[in-house]
Amino acid sequence: MKPAATEPLRSLPEVYASIRVPEGAGFWRRLFAFVGPGWLVAVGYMDPGNWATDIAGGSAFGYTLLSVILLSNLMAIVLQALSARLGIGAGMDLAQACRRQYSRPVSFVLWVLCEIAIIACDLAEVLGTAIALKLLFGLPLVAGVCVTAVDVFLILALQRYGFRRLEAFVAALLIVIAGCFAFELAWAGPDWAAAAVGLIPTTEIISNPLMLYIAIGILGATVMPHNLYLHSAIVQTRAVGKGVAEKRDALKMATIDSTVSLGLAFFINAAILVLAAATFHVAGRTEVAEIEEAHQLLAPMLGVGAASAVFAIALLASGQNSTVTGTLAGQIVMEGFLELRLPMWLRRLITRGLAIIPAVAGVLIAGDSGATQLLVLSQVVLSLQLPFAVLPLVAFTGSRRLMGSMAAPRWLIALAWGIAAVIVLLNGWMLWGMMTGQG
Repeated sequence: MKPAATEPLRSLPEVYASIRVPEGAGFWRRLFAFVGPGWLVAVGYMDPGNWATDIAGGSAFGYTLLSVILLSNLMAIVLQALSARLGIGAGMDLAQACRRQYSRPVSFVLWVLCEIAIIACDLAEVLGTAIALKLLFGLPLVAGVCVTAVDVFLILALQRYGFRRLEAFVAALLIVIAGCFAFELAWAGPDWAAAAVGLIPTTEIISNPLMLYIAIGILGATVMPHNLYLHSAIVQTRAVGKGVAEKRDALKMATIDSTVSLGLAFFINAAILVLAAATFHVAGRTEVAEIEEAHQLLAPMLGVGAASAVFAIALLASGQNSTVTGTLAGQIVMEGFLELRLPMWLRRLITRGLAIIPAVAGVLIAGDSGATQLLVLSQVVLSLQLPFAVLPLVAFTGSRRLMGSMAAPRWLIALAWGIAAVIVLLNGWMLWGMMTGQG
């Protein structure tokens, strides 16, 4: 690592320290001031890419892969807490820390990999939104993909009203998604005892190549690399004092915020898989892996006409929410790694354009079914990129030279290195299977 340099440019300078934290207030008022970043982070754990992997896993293997969702969520809670620690303790986001601590070639490679991850994430948002528009309004998939280019104006409009309003918008859509799946589960009537057993990991997940492929896709869809960059930046929107006690209190509040929010993300991810298991797997429809097919089958199989519409509404809300956080993550990564500031609309159009091209090509070549295949593939790409975000994060937050007294305790760093090892091993296993023709 390079020695620490001068003070970095601020992440998201237009909203840096823009939200006041009441001094001397009670616990709940202070916590409320910090509630928000966790909701933005949680969005990435329930984006349309999750839907494809969860539906495929639930229909093919029933409740078995619930354990993967649970373990992925627990990993996410630890990693996001470290991300918040870096932002609050070092005053840098992950992209800035990589630029300042590593050599220029290493930093450049990490930037390229992160941009690939953001494009893969954006691809999932594009396809998810396009599929939702088709299901709700009959819009052809290619046309829906092109329509997603205009959502940049939604982001710009939200930004004009302040970061708190943007957080409120995201939270409202999350509540809509959770409400939709609560209704779906009530109609589906899952076997909750079998679901509870599914929370316990089995060796079959590793030994079955197809199950492992979907499991790694779930991991990539759950623990999102761009979220580690995002969280370390947006926690800095709170005006926190420079004293150690103030920073520790801020870290505690930020960790509560992200942990509770990721709890909601777990519910939604688990609900998608449970819904697929209870509706399709038990009926012998183990081949259902596409969002559109799931939408078409829900109403007749559940016997509730509104089931399909509710499903599509939740998907549309998920796609729009992911657009917000993807935009912010892209801005943070470019500013942090390159110290290059572009207008948000230009940055958004560049990223969205790079996602639209493969989306349109995939739909034209493979038909509508190619959309779901691209969704699952995008999540595997995210999972493969994940170690390149996790390893620097763990190294930085465990460094007393960088973090000072805000460095993570040894037990937490040991746990984080264990999580990093699991991620690297699973990715290596999948790559080996793909190269040897077993995946």
